[in-house]
Amino acid sequence: MISKVGQVMLYVNNQDEAVEFWTKKLGFTVVADEKTEGMRWIEIAPSVNAETSIILHDRETVANMSPGVNLDTPSLMFFTEDAEKLHKEFASKNITVGEIVEMASNKVFNFADNEDNYFAVMEK
Repeated sequence: MISKVGQVMLYVNNQDEAVEFWTKKLGFTVVADEKTEGMRWIEIAPSVNAETSIILHDRETVANMSPGVNLDTPSLMFFTEDAEKLHKEFASKNITVGEIVEMASNKVFNFADNEDNYFAVMEK
């Protein structure tokens, strides 16, 4: 029986640039940075104790090792306590952000990483 989502795989073109984006601009923490047999994976999370983390994999390496793997960007929804404050903070860091919209009485906006992958944030 599955008890929770542990990790989300995010395939990127440049792992170092992705780490810089997620840590410097979004405040995530690097939980692990591992290398083995020609593959590197970097685990990041909003905090060290987060229940779910993101693993940054090199898209080209994974494509060569596992040609059938879907390398598309997952649709991720992050939660925040103050959407307007976070929206302003992201914009001030030159992160591409969409307008804040109301969805089922929740404030939601999207943002793009340095590779133009879009993710969403909901005030919860």
